[in-house]
Amino acid sequence: MNTPNSGHQVLVIHGPNLNMLGLREPGIYGSTRLDEIDAQLKALGRQWGITVHCFQSNHEGAIVDRIQSAATIMGGLIINPAAYTHTSIAIRDALLLLPIPIIEVHLSNIHKREPFRRHSFVSDVATGQIVGLGVNGYYLALRAIADIIGATAST
Repeated sequence: MNTPNSGHQVLVIHGPNLNMLGLREPGIYGSTRLDEIDAQLKALGRQWGITVHCFQSNHEGAIVDRIQSAATIMGGLIINPAAYTHTSIAIRDALLLLPIPIIEVHLSNIHKREPFRRHSFVSDVATGQIVGLGVNGYYLALRAIADIIGATAST
C-alpha cells in the first residue's frame, strides 16, 4: 500500500465547515479548534516519524485536487469529508486513485444521526472508518496509518 516515493508523509483533509470547529455546534463537534487538532497531529507525527500535512477546504474541487496530488507523494491519507461524505461521488472517485491507506474520520457518530448522514460515499473505498470519538478519532487514525506504513518510531 505504500508506494516507493511516498516516504512517511500523511495528508489530513478536513472538509467543509470544519474550519469552524469550536464555534459550530460544540455539543455535537466539541470545543477543540481545527488548528489545535492539526498541531496535535503534527506533534504526534513527529513522535512517530511522520510528516503530517493538513488541508481544509469548503470547496469540493479543491479537495479533489488535493487528493489527486497525494497519489505519488503521500504514504497515507486521513479524511473527514464532512458534509461531502454523503454527497460527493467526485471525492470518492478521487480516493480510488490512491494506492495508500485511507482512514475516514468523523467527530460525531454519523450512524446515530439523521438518516441522510448514515450513508458514506467514502467508507467503501477507505481502509477504515472512525466515527463518534471526537478529536481522538483523528489521533487514532494517524496511529493506524503509522502502524500500516511501518512508521512508528516510538509510542
